[in-house]
Amino acid sequence: MESLYLLIPLSIVVVFIALWVFFKASDGGQFDDLVGPGMRVLQDDDTTPEKPAQQQADQRE
Repeated sequence: MESLYLLIPLSIVVVFIALWVFFKASDGGQFDDLVGPGMRVLQDDDTTPEKPAQQQADQRE
C-alpha cells in the first residue's frame, strides 16, 4: 500500500513528460510530412550526376 504513494505520482509525472515530448515534436514539425520520404524512395532516378568542368579537364590530360 505504501508503494502506491510513490508509484501513482511517479506515473502521473511520466505521463506528463511523455505528453510534453509529443507536443514538442508536433510543434517542431516532426510529423508534417509522413508520406513524402516514402514516396521519394520509390521515384526512379537513373540520371548520373555531371562532373564539374575542372574535373573533366583534368581527366583529358
